[in-house]
Amino acid sequence: MSQAMQPRRWTEEEFFAWLQHQETKYELVDGQPVPRRAPDPVTGMVGATQRHDRVAVNLLVALAGRLRGSPCRPGTSDTAIRIPGRNIRYPDVAVDCGKFQDAERTATEPVLVAEVLSPSTRDFDQTEKLEEYRTVPTLRYILVIDPMQPRLLLHTRGADGHWSAARIAGLEAVAVLPALGIELTLAELYEGLTFQPLPRVVDG
Repeated sequence: MSQAMQPRRWTEEEFFAWLQHQETKYELVDGQPVPRRAPDPVTGMVGATQRHDRVAVNLLVALAGRLRGSPCRPGTSDTAIRIPGRNIRYPDVAVDCGKFQDAERTATEPVLVAEVLSPSTRDFDQTEKLEEYRTVPTLRYILVIDPMQPRLLLHTRGADGHWSAARIAGLEAVAVLPALGIELTLAELYEGLTFQPLPRVVDG
């Protein structure tokens, strides 16, 4: 596509001003607004399920309790994360340890972001979006949470700047977040939910 045919890139200011008048949540991707959540591939419906929302709220409540009195605070899916030189993303939950600013629309010093997987975004959240989050210089933790079973993937940035990933599973398991000085139990993240048994593997 020639340069003349390429759509004009929106500025952050234009995007946030436009976003205030939208009923659907959008993100700024490559200079253009795109819906944050695509329609479910099975039902065609847009929006999170109650199960998805329950996990996100449980995480938010757990973080709020653990971080009370600290300089860090949890944020909802309305907390914007600025991807350096590129996009504006909205994770399901975030933790911001920067200075609180009343009128600021993006996290000032995000340390943790969490995405609760959904059918329409599962693959993207674990690939391209994950790589975007890894470019945010202040981020130390990325949680990718499976709402259907008690398991998550914890991505941690070490002191050397490199990322590592650990699978954490089972209601008795604990996610340790030393940079925030807290621990999260999977039991509290999945409080109020029941689980379908996993398919049995039958040996041939």
